[in-house]
Amino acid sequence: MRRPPLDVSMPTSWAKDFDYTIFGVTAHRPWPMPDSPWIMTQTWRHLLFAHWPVSADMLRERMPVRFDLDRFDGQAWLGVVPFEMSNVAPRGVPALPGISRFPELNVRTYVSVKGVPGVYFFSLDAGNALVATMARLLFHLPYFAADMELDAGGDSVSYRSRRRAAMASTGTFVARYRATGPEHEAAPGSLEYFLTERYCLFTTARSGSALRVDIHHPPWRLRIAAAEFEVNTMAAASGLQLPDVEPLLHVASRQDVVAWAPRVQP
Repeated sequence: MRRPPLDVSMPTSWAKDFDYTIFGVTAHRPWPMPDSPWIMTQTWRHLLFAHWPVSADMLRERMPVRFDLDRFDGQAWLGVVPFEMSNVAPRGVPALPGISRFPELNVRTYVSVKGVPGVYFFSLDAGNALVATMARLLFHLPYFAADMELDAGGDSVSYRSRRRAAMASTGTFVARYRATGPEHEAAPGSLEYFLTERYCLFTTARSGSALRVDIHHPPWRLRIAAAEFEVNTMAAASGLQLPDVEPLLHVASRQDVVAWAPRVQP
């Protein structure tokens, strides 16, 4: 069946700096974009990928059994990813002050469901309580409200986050990070590619069914990075332990993203 043309037209009153040219960048995708309309824009800025090699058995104990844990050369990985969200708005709705821009921080690993690779989130902390509540309801994701600060002045980013005390398993993250190398795209088949080039996430509905949320963005433009972690209890807040080794670090300055509605993974 022939795919219908993708409608990327937007109202002229849409007050965003979102880059809609991303719809013309598709050759890198592992599968075509869904035929259904996307529902939300997001822009991710000042992002750090911090990844640690961890025990596969430890991750499996905290994951739905229906998800297959992905490993690279036999090794499982856990990521702690701080960044800033902007241009967060439903399709056809302008970005709103106080709602559409806020820091976010997630703890993630990598899974496949029936051969489809994606991301599994143990937690997502957001600096906007309303957004955290809505995301829990709409996307069935483990969002928490947190008090967060991000300062991207100069050549480094300072990031502070503390999950609000009313939430169980309070997690805290205080770090500074910076790029130390030139921009590049991850080579297919590399560990960098395995950890970053993922075009859906998986979660579960209340019924226990596997839910899939497709996303689209251009290939990541990564830079090797350095970081100083003053406090990092984000993994521990999910019952996970980070090893006493240096993490693999990458930063990315910006990524424009669209997301589709959750659907049951067949």
